[in-house]
Amino acid sequence: MSKIVEQNTPATPKGKKPAGIRDVPLPKITKGAGMPELVRGMKDVLPNESSWWETLQENAADIARGYGFGWIETPIVEHTSLFVRAVGKQTDIVEKELYRFVDQGGDDLVLRPEATASIVRAYSEHGMWNQPQPIKVWYWGQMFRHDRPQAGRYRQFHQCGFETLGDDKPVVDAEIIIMSWNYLNDLGLKVNVQINSLGTTASREVYREKLVAYYRGHRQELCEVCKARLTKNPLRLLDCKEESCLAIRGEAPQIVDSLDDDSRNHFMRVLEYLDELEIPYVLNPHLVRGLDYYNRTVFEFVLDNADEASQNSLGGGGRYDGLSELLGGRPTPGCGVALGIERIILALKSADIRPKPRKKPQVFLAQLGEQAKRTALKLFEVCRKEGLQVSQAFAKDSLKAQLEIANKLGVPVTVIIGQKEVLDGTAVVRDMESGVQEIVDKNKLVSEVCKKLQTVADRRDEKLERLVESSPTDPTNVRSAKDSDIMLDGLEQEDGLHNDLLADIDKDLPGIDEEPKISLDEE
Repeated sequence: MSKIVEQNTPATPKGKKPAGIRDVPLPKITKGAGMPELVRGMKDVLPNESSWWETLQENAADIARGYGFGWIETPIVEHTSLFVRAVGKQTDIVEKELYRFVDQGGDDLVLRPEATASIVRAYSEHGMWNQPQPIKVWYWGQMFRHDRPQAGRYRQFHQCGFETLGDDKPVVDAEIIIMSWNYLNDLGLKVNVQINSLGTTASREVYREKLVAYYRGHRQELCEVCKARLTKNPLRLLDCKEESCLAIRGEAPQIVDSLDDDSRNHFMRVLEYLDELEIPYVLNPHLVRGLDYYNRTVFEFVLDNADEASQNSLGGGGRYDGLSELLGGRPTPGCGVALGIERIILALKSADIRPKPRKKPQVFLAQLGEQAKRTALKLFEVCRKEGLQVSQAFAKDSLKAQLEIANKLGVPVTVIIGQKEVLDGTAVVRDMESGVQEIVDKNKLVSEVCKKLQTVADRRDEKLERLVESSPTDPTNVRSAKDSDIMLDGLEQEDGLHNDLLADIDKDLPGIDEEPKISLDEE
């Protein structure tokens, strides 16, 4: 394992590389040492949180397909030079936050801090300019920055992004903004678009001189970070959240006053498209974004009514028409966005918005005995391939324990296979609500289970109709009927359908908890 270079160390002297794997001894392992802890700034995503992640990724894939974006995956590890050239030497990302190391072959590498530079590299390296333009891609993946951990911000974090390369028309900017706003809005989040234009490199340089002249007159009032930014990266002065710097910013020159005519017309066209679709936006003359490669349109998605000093931005992006040339490639206009998944999940939880419910199982497959377990394994695959949502507990040997699980899951139908069923080539199909059982040929199992599911659904529909007819204005009755409804497409159901089930097990299946006295081979 290579050593990550410390982020607060001075820049590597010219002509030298940072310490590599051969310079760092392996850690000494002492006997009885405890389990290593999670690395600071990282996060484990556990199964009970996975529904949030699944929902967000599925929604991203759906909206990407809807707008004609294809999936792209670039490596987590890239050459350090890619981000030094793309993001900028004077940015916090390159100066302080890169996870940088030298591998066994002596290559100076980093864990990617963002994805746009990698996508532009892939576009150039694989000759994608030969394809019909523009190229529209989307991604979902892990990024790494050695930043100060806080709510919604980790050192390993996930971003979802949409990128369009090969077209400089304003409608491209608008499309990226519109689809990103729709993605967040479809999740239930109320956001507005903060938008600005940085103009071209030439017009931005004119503005930079005006900005530096203004802030030099207020240097003593700036925070220590902004005093350094004044000479290194003046545009980032506008991004500071310190109260003293916010007060100075109010009278600072605005970049829109320095825009060239082409950039101003481009920006107005973007706003007209947003107006046409009634996308809410706020003109923010202080919005600059933190990466050097942006030009013209820049934007962020901010939660409605959020405090400016808080971490309220869910993502952002902009146009990067000069990035390909900056990296040594052909002139290639581009526009993209990156959305922070951890921040979006935090916002959803804060707004008490629940993720899309997982598909609930329709059938539980229970077994008793070794031969029955083998048969159940085969039947499970048959049912799954036929499109049934099936659950099981093959590691459990007790039938009572398995039926307790089925009860908890709230499945409408359970299929039971014991030693006798193995010998007869049959299975027991049990209606979990009524307790009625049938013995069916295992070759007809899928069709019989589907019939049983339809019977259960029809029974629930009748119950719903009776409840509504008896008191159509009583919300309690409607709620009761909805709670007992079986969703055959696998949507969320309430648990506890058949609380008297376990009491009936011994009556319906005497001796069911006992292992068979005679094995199949003995029989």
